Amino acid sequence: MKKHRGSVCLFCGALSQVNNLKIVYSDPKSGRTGQTELSKDKASLVMNYKIGDTIDGAAVGLPGFKLKITGGSDNSGFPLDRSIQGTIKTRAKRTQESGKHAGVQHMQTVRGNMISVDVAQVNTIIVEYGDKSLDELFPKSEKQKQKEAKQLEKEKKPEAEAPKAQEQPA
Repeated sequence: MKKHRGSVCLFCGALSQVNNLKIVYSDPKSGRTGQTELSKDKASLVMNYKIGDTIDGAAVGLPGFKLKITGGSDNSGFPLDRSIQGTIKTRAKRTQESGKHAGVQHMQTVRGNMISVDVAQVNTIIVEYGDKSLDELFPKSEKQKQKEAKQLEKEKKPEAEAPKAQEQPA
């Protein structure tokens, strides 16, 4: 039996040391985001895709949807870089675009553009919509529900308790 070093074996397709993979999906129309976590066996469905590829939403629990991969990060927190091919982790020279230190170059550790077993999070956007509604895709937390309820109360109170203008003697 061959030993694998934390990657997908190209010969037998075996996965070793695969961690759970977090998929973050966002809706560009509404600006809302959600996330799902794939188990080790389902994580193999999104392996070997690159940044810019479109994946089927059924692989991540969103049947009928198409998701475009926009980025991600590895287990160490280093970002995926579109310009570096493969799964390698390397140091790349970056130039700061704006701010106080605009034009200054520095080295940054990044990972290649391909999803591998070392990737912990994949960022995606919804390209094609399926049958589920947005409320099902992006469920509201209890905190958001309470915040909306308070906002509705504030909107109703000023109308009911509008201060009356006092007449001033001339």
